[in-house]
Amino acid sequence: MANVDKKYAKPKTFFFNRSHTMHGKPTESAQRSLPDTSSLERGNSFKKFSNSFKGKIRKLYSLFESSKSSSRLPNEKAPQHTSRLKNTKSFGSSRSGGGGCSSIKLPGTDDRIVVYFTSLRGIRRTYEDCYTVRMIFKGFRVWVDERDISMDMAYKKELQNIVGCNEKPLSLPQVFIGGKHMGGADVIRQFYETGELARILKGYPKMLPGFACDYCGGVRFMLCTNCSGSRKVFDENERELKRCLECNENGLIRCPRCCS
Repeated sequence: MANVDKKYAKPKTFFFNRSHTMHGKPTESAQRSLPDTSSLERGNSFKKFSNSFKGKIRKLYSLFESSKSSSRLPNEKAPQHTSRLKNTKSFGSSRSGGGGCSSIKLPGTDDRIVVYFTSLRGIRRTYEDCYTVRMIFKGFRVWVDERDISMDMAYKKELQNIVGCNEKPLSLPQVFIGGKHMGGADVIRQFYETGELARILKGYPKMLPGFACDYCGGVRFMLCTNCSGSRKVFDENERELKRCLECNENGLIRCPRCCS
């Protein structure tokens, strides 16, 4: 009986063997099934960094906001953004717009619309604004005295003397209706969208569709007939070339028909 018990008795080393297999080095297949702890650690570190970075941004934002609020007086209110343009209802019912956007006036143009612009494409925004204003007036088919400062510097000097911005750069386009200064592209665009421009332009002479000047073809400038655009003429008395006094710096003259 004792021999039977010894035969079927469990070995004493079974418990130690099981603990050894549990805490031993995992096999290669087991290592593949385990999750990558390095990627988890990197993800946790990135979250901690982003949270700390956001906290610093919030502190800076609160610091600047507190400095702005403290710079105001106790009874001072926050500045309110006023409209850049006056209410269109304030304009009168006359052709000139009942006072315009400023007190600047262009002498000798009480019966016309004058637009100072540039046809050069050096500055894209300026060219697009000039083109937009010209197309708006062409849509109404009114006759417009277009003065291109890139074709004649005299127009630029004329506008600078009227507006009073000889030292500062001049913004284009500038529109005068009935001799009164209306403003630039933003003003004309807003008047056009609200329908106020159509009321202002009532009574001005209109052109036929597709009309173009027979002399200049709508360019408003022609080659100088005295020097043929060379800007120089031969003086027979002194037997030398001299500067032509009839054309501008580009060898052009204003069209005698549409720019008179």
